[in-house]
Amino acid sequence: MESASEFWNAKAALDWQVEMGADEAICDAPIDRYALEVKKPVAKAVATTDAPPPVPEAEKIDPVAVANSAANAAQDLDGLRAAMTAFEHCALKAGARNMVFADGVAGSPVMIITDAPDREEDRAGAMFVGRSGVLLDKMLGAIGLTRSGDAPVYIVPACPWNPPQNREPNPDEFAMMRPFLERHIALAAPKLLVLMGNGACQALLGKNGMTRMRGDWVEAASLPAIPMFAPSYLLQNPSAKRDAWADLLSLKSRMKDPS
Repeated sequence: MESASEFWNAKAALDWQVEMGADEAICDAPIDRYALEVKKPVAKAVATTDAPPPVPEAEKIDPVAVANSAANAAQDLDGLRAAMTAFEHCALKAGARNMVFADGVAGSPVMIITDAPDREEDRAGAMFVGRSGVLLDKMLGAIGLTRSGDAPVYIVPACPWNPPQNREPNPDEFAMMRPFLERHIALAAPKLLVLMGNGACQALLGKNGMTRMRGDWVEAASLPAIPMFAPSYLLQNPSAKRDAWADLLSLKSRMKDPS
């Protein structure tokens, strides 16, 4: 009877502990509950057929390739002008007022490649305006050339848009406009090129440093070409006019035998 009483007493005590919230028996050794790994419930992926398809990466555009295609498609100078006007991959276009295409007479034996238009030329939409234009006319006249008339030249900028702050176009900008420049030369078909300024040399020769290059005949776009100081440089550095005169005389002599 005594053992039965102990059983029922123990059971009553256990029932009381369960009612009070106990859900585990006390072990002989302590358990560090903080050291136990807690397993987080894993969310099951819900299959759905309404998930949007993956977005394909945007196709990268090569502006030089686009320029090449557009330039080669131009069959005449009017077509080239239209292709350059429609070209939207050069950021310089957005900041310029006008596209400066050319000056002088197309088909002339002498073609002058100049730097990109400055701010004044951008406003006028023409090359060599103001003081630089006056000086250029004097330089050409000294060797019997003009911008129009019996012995005209043809003038084309290496880049048709004025860069911000009158800076020189960067190599990427020159690269994307070079196909248009080379096509312009091919369509105008001159016999001699004058690379007037660092920008012109950078565009066609891939280098600059006019004080080193000026006066020496080189080949550009498969034609004889002579690097020469630009009028804007001569206005700021009058002492360089002696070198410019020597280059003009070299050009005059080469015109007699362009080959």
